[in-house]
Amino acid sequence: MGDNSVQSNRFSRRRALGAGALAATAGLVGTPAAAAPPGAMHPAHAWRRLVEGNERFVEARQQHPHQDPPWRETLVNGQEPFACVLGCADSRVPPELVFDQGLGDLFTVRTAGEVLDESIIGSIEYAVAHLHVPLVVVLGHESCGAVTAAVDLVRSGHGGTGSISTLVRGIEASVLATPPDDDPDAFLAACIVRQARRVVTQLRERSALIRDAVDSHRLGLVPAVYDLDEYRVTRH
Repeated sequence: MGDNSVQSNRFSRRRALGAGALAATAGLVGTPAAAAPPGAMHPAHAWRRLVEGNERFVEARQQHPHQDPPWRETLVNGQEPFACVLGCADSRVPPELVFDQGLGDLFTVRTAGEVLDESIIGSIEYAVAHLHVPLVVVLGHESCGAVTAAVDLVRSGHGGTGSISTLVRGIEASVLATPPDDDPDAFLAACIVRQARRVVTQLRERSALIRDAVDSHRLGLVPAVYDLDEYRVTRH
């Protein structure tokens, strides 16, 4: 009985946090409601759908949508994902699971630390220009090993070997831009948020296609972080 009460209180607190995340949809980057194209899903609606799916995941009441054989048949001739997620390659953060979505719902691109290169940008541009997704989410996560390695690089000058070093140096600027903190866990958490936000900025700066889609209110860009302990995705 006591365990059920604690679990209920935990879920209630999470539900309240989820309501706050829904309220934040009004602040999506570049997405004033009046400018949404007729007939297209609005970026705030796409974000709301992700938040609601994550809330189901948090509370362990997943629907596991769009996985049955009839639905798979509908995907043979094409796809219409409602969002693109650029996430870390970490095995603990598969976007389809943490957002409780199914086949064909998300166009997912993953790279350690959400580091960009031309192929990653091109993949996201494809989702925007050809699949017409109204939302791109840059999804970092708690205790990210790639960001941790970048912190070590800044502090010790050692960033790994080979291509790992190139990857880590792609995050170095986010660490350098994060205000110092005597608490190493708090500093790492701040670096993870900074990296998600920086990648959002980079997408606008490095892709005219993405920048134009945002400026014309056809696309929202959202930096977010997944909490490994609470299972919740929070917009930043």
